[in-house]
Amino acid sequence: MLKILYHHRTSSKDGQAVHIEEMIAAFKSLGHKVIVVAPEGSQKTGFGVDDRRVAFLKRYMPRFIYELMELAYNWVSYRELAKAIKLHQPDCIYERYNLFLLSGIWAKRRFHLPLILEVNSPIFEERLRYDGFSLHRIAKWCQTYIWKSADFVLPVTQVMADIVLQYGSDPKKTMVIHNGINLHEFEEIAAVESAKMALGLHDKLVLGFTGFIRKWHGLDKVISMLANDEPDSRRHLLVVGDGPERVHLEAQAKSLNIQDRVSFTGLIERNEIPTYIAMFDIALQPAVVAYASPLKLIEYLAAGKAIVAPNQPNIGELLTDQDNALLFDPNRPGSMPETINRLCRDQSLIERLQKNARSTINEKQLTWESNAKKIIGLIEGFKRHA
Repeated sequence: MLKILYHHRTSSKDGQAVHIEEMIAAFKSLGHKVIVVAPEGSQKTGFGVDDRRVAFLKRYMPRFIYELMELAYNWVSYRELAKAIKLHQPDCIYERYNLFLLSGIWAKRRFHLPLILEVNSPIFEERLRYDGFSLHRIAKWCQTYIWKSADFVLPVTQVMADIVLQYGSDPKKTMVIHNGINLHEFEEIAAVESAKMALGLHDKLVLGFTGFIRKWHGLDKVISMLANDEPDSRRHLLVVGDGPERVHLEAQAKSLNIQDRVSFTGLIERNEIPTYIAMFDIALQPAVVAYASPLKLIEYLAAGKAIVAPNQPNIGELLTDQDNALLFDPNRPGSMPETINRLCRDQSLIERLQKNARSTINEKQLTWESNAKKIIGLIEGFKRHA
């Protein structure tokens, strides 16, 4: 049995929390002990809800003060890490990367423990693009320092790995591990037609989307496409989730007089998602950032759905056009609706994609348990060479 100290600074209950919870559960299912060091009160909010304290600080506090507070948190987290290490004597530190979070590297060096770093996004570049920095040079130095100091870096896609390597990380200490799925959650989902009965969609061809609804997802294009259908069309858009764009999409559907062809579930609990995905005939991944490993995409595969997704490098790591998905050109206007229309007209293609989707999970080992086994192998390798 290994003892793994899991360190993170995530307080929101969203896709990040899913990753954290599932990896901890996978380590434990393999018989290992996990000690968690995280912000006080993390993971206590409802699913899909940001930590209100953090949101308040970001909104009302001057940016440079907020960034200084992020740096100051290192003294709090280092103290907690040191306490946990002394008490539990772990075999390694497993950390979810966050910008300005230096305490894991400090603890690794002070207590001579290997640190394995999971990297889901280039946070410096993200925040530079959307928020900007007051402590620009310090922020970039932190990202470089953390990525180069980790004993092993686990980016979630090859695209993300290429970004990590541009910062000077050692290729021999970098291994891509995509996000995963807990297959047990998708073993007993209802058949499509019986699942649709719950929402009165049993006679519809359901186009489905799950997740936090943002403008860049492009669901407005799907609604515009449905508006061009014949009045007796069977196509129906089911949006599972909530977000800032929902109100605009509802208004669009109403203005086009097709509000009866579009449904929004609002926020639902994590354990209900497989039930809703079961209703989909065609699952939509309309847009995704260039380096991400989308959880929803892996859920669609696990549920055996015909998928429409953008043809871009990170998606291509999991999907092959006309094999387990139908891919569209994200740079060509109209490509997504055209691709959806093509799939809707070809039931045999839908069935082929559905058949190949589920097998992708096993072929590419896209489960949290498989990920945990790979990481355990790394830890055991460190122990052998200690």
